[in-house]
Amino acid sequence: MDYPNDQAPGAPVRSGIPEHGRIPKYYAVKARLDRLVEELGEGGPLPTERELSERYEVARETVRQAIRELVLEGRLRRQGRGTVVAGPKLEQPLSLASYTEGVRRQGRTPGRSLVTLDRFPCPDALAAETGLRRGEPVWHLERVLLADDERVGLESTYVAVARVPRLDSDFDPDSSFYAWLRNQDIGFGDADERIETVLATPREALLIGTPPALPMLLIHRVSRDTEGQPLERVRALYRGDRFSFTTRLHG
Repeated sequence: MDYPNDQAPGAPVRSGIPEHGRIPKYYAVKARLDRLVEELGEGGPLPTERELSERYEVARETVRQAIRELVLEGRLRRQGRGTVVAGPKLEQPLSLASYTEGVRRQGRTPGRSLVTLDRFPCPDALAAETGLRRGEPVWHLERVLLADDERVGLESTYVAVARVPRLDSDFDPDSSFYAWLRNQDIGFGDADERIETVLATPREALLIGTPPALPMLLIHRVSRDTEGQPLERVRALYRGDRFSFTTRLHG
C-alpha cells in the first residue's frame, strides 16, 4: 500500500480513500476544505457555499454536505449566518480530576452555569447503582459547562444530603465541586466510569446550545471516598465537536 510521505500518524490511512478509488464528490470537496481550514487558521471565515461551489465546480449541496461533516467533527463552527474555523478540541483527562482543572491546564477559562439544585428521595435505580439507601435525601446539581464562556456540556451530579448538608448554602455553583469537597475534608478513593456516544435530548440540546443531531460524548461515573463509601453519581454530557478524552495506560 502506498502511504503519502506526509501522512500524519493519526490521520485515516490514505486519507480515507477507498481501495477501489471511487471517491464521493462530497469527500473530495471535504479534503480540499480541510486544507483550506489549515490555511485560514482559528477563527478564519469560510467562503460562502456559492463561492465554494464555483471554486470546486460542484453543486452547493455537495459543498453543504462536506461542511456539515467538518462541523460535526469540530473543524468548523457556525457563527451567526456564516461558518468559521474552530479552535482545537478540549482534552479532558479520564481521571478523578475536575472539569475545572482539565480546562485550566489548556489555558482556557472554565465555568459553570447553574440549571437546578434540588433534593429528592433516592430512587431504587440510583440506590442500586451507588450503594446509597433507598429513600434517603439526595441532592441533584445540574450545571451547563463553559469554556471561555462557550457552552460545551451539561453535568448532573447526585450526592447524598447527609454527606454535604449545606450544599445549597455553602457551595458556589460556578466553582469546582471536587475542590469544594476536598475543602470539606472529603477525599476521593476510586470510581467506575463508562463512556458512550449519544444524541442530546431536545432539552439538553437547548441548554447546551447545539443542534439535536450533534453527537455527544456521555460519561457515567460512580465515585467512592477513601473509605469505599458511595460519594457521587455523575452524568456528564460533552459536545463531540469540542472534546476529546485522554488517559495513560500501563502494562
